[in-house]
Amino acid sequence: MNHTVIVERMAYGADAIGHLPEGKTVFIEGGVPGDTVEVALTEEKQSFARATIARIVEASPDRVKPESPIDQVCGTAPWQCMSYEAQLVAKRQNVVGSLVHTARMDAERADALVRECAPSKRTWGYRNKLEIATGIDGQGHFELGFHREGTGEFVPCDSSHLAHKQIEKAPKALRGAIRYAQGDQDLGIFRVGVRHSMVTGELEVALWTKPGSFPRGLFAKTLSTAVKTTSVVRVLADPGKARKIKGVEILDGRGYWRERIGDVLYSTQAPSFFQVNTAQAGKLVSFVLEGLGDLDGAYVADLYAGGGTFSIPLALAGADVVAVESAKSSVRDLRFNADSNGVDIDVVGGDAARELAMLEDLDALVVDPPRAGLADGVVDDIASTGAATVAYVSCDPATWARDVARFEQAGYQLRSAQPVDMFPQTYHVEVVSFFDRAK
Repeated sequence: MNHTVIVERMAYGADAIGHLPEGKTVFIEGGVPGDTVEVALTEEKQSFARATIARIVEASPDRVKPESPIDQVCGTAPWQCMSYEAQLVAKRQNVVGSLVHTARMDAERADALVRECAPSKRTWGYRNKLEIATGIDGQGHFELGFHREGTGEFVPCDSSHLAHKQIEKAPKALRGAIRYAQGDQDLGIFRVGVRHSMVTGELEVALWTKPGSFPRGLFAKTLSTAVKTTSVVRVLADPGKARKIKGVEILDGRGYWRERIGDVLYSTQAPSFFQVNTAQAGKLVSFVLEGLGDLDGAYVADLYAGGGTFSIPLALAGADVVAVESAKSSVRDLRFNADSNGVDIDVVGGDAARELAMLEDLDALVVDPPRAGLADGVVDDIASTGAATVAYVSCDPATWARDVARFEQAGYQLRSAQPVDMFPQTYHVEVVSFFDRAK
């Protein structure tokens, strides 16, 4: 039995949200706020249901024709049936909603604190990096594609319209090159990374493989020809979520990738992280600097510092910076980037939670943690440093809102939250927020 539903808002996920006639919440695949749709239930639980659209009774004014069918199939652009303006509104609403439902903040205060979502100039072709999964097709041939978010299903794919034009069709080009280079052998390739910079023009391919013998010369020549690389590297690691890195081999070129944000040139070695939307990463940096104010002579710590995305601009603004990073490859990048950009940064290779105990009398602190947010106890450790201001950059509104509540319990008050759209056509959103120590 189908039900007619009015789509009310977007979830923090691929689906839209409405209510069945009896009032139960229903998550609707492919829905757009303002749609009136007839839905077919695919799953029903005691407190919610999931559904697909059987028929659009009346389309929302924000519904648009999907631009990239291949990203629709792969699940890499789940919000593309919604206008970009509506996407920005929905992302801000999700940030406000996280403060209300997770941080238990008053709705009026939450709405006042969250600014309009900063848009991305490029709504397609913005990704400087593709993470490509591997698989085997029906004929037993090596295949490249993506893992559908939520299900982990492998979907073969030739291209992604989300990526820079220069690497948009990299999956197809690399599939043929890798098939040729490996022949009948199974070389344990389980992931392929491709990075490109519009500013420097550099393009790097990183092959993730199990340790073992490998035809380095043949792969270097074949891949560099297929996609015109400036660097080809091999990351030796075990497959799986842990991905313990055993080593990195340079197969061709300089062995690292360079990107520029503003006046800063960053060099990144695989497997180090770098923001995938370069222009929007520049906005993150600008918002952090603006929110921290005059930094001349300030003592600032940058936790989860990566390759120095924030550390270097902070130092260039006159701050005395101590940067903490646990990943060894990122620590190397950070030291190299500090030297090459002519700034003096105290780089500490270690766990942020442990190193915090060594930091005292800070003027300000910047944190850009992974999706899981700050570990238990870290907020209290931050409070013990004496930092008057904390800039918190988050890639997950739910864990950020949980930490907002922790900060406010520890004597800080949320001053503002700036959503930044790093990933158009998806539900993901970054948040740049500021906390001031209560006086």
